[in-house]
Amino acid sequence: MISRGEIVSYSNSNSFRDVVLNSLLKMYSEKGIAKIVKSKAEKIALSSTVDSEAKEIINIIIKGDADKLNNKPVVKVNRKIIIKPLYLFLDKEILLYAKLKGLKFEKIKEKKDKIELFIEDLEKKHPEIKHSIVNSYLELMG
Repeated sequence: MISRGEIVSYSNSNSFRDVVLNSLLKMYSEKGIAKIVKSKAEKIALSSTVDSEAKEIINIIIKGDADKLNNKPVVKVNRKIIIKPLYLFLDKEILLYAKLKGLKFEKIKEKKDKIELFIEDLEKKHPEIKHSIVNSYLELMG
């Protein structure tokens, strides 16, 4: 996703996802792999996770807009490359990492729609359903 010498930008809303992404990008920067900036760059890092990707994939399929699916971990949009370093991690894993590392973040109460609540309920009954949704999508889209 990130090659040596690249310049990567990101935004930080102080959510646990963004704080973990910031920590990860900072590690890349400290090791001299990439330069991390908050302004515009050719590569943009998003804090998208399995939770957000699974929800978006299901929402698009239900709406019948499957041709609009573009939820891969690396996506080229116009001249920009969007990368999602946290793509294969669950929110609860990222939250646990943030707590274990002592990262400071704002606890943001997100309202969940019916589809997201449905997926959460499925995940309780069938662990790995979110990973299955995303992996199936990746297999179909090749």
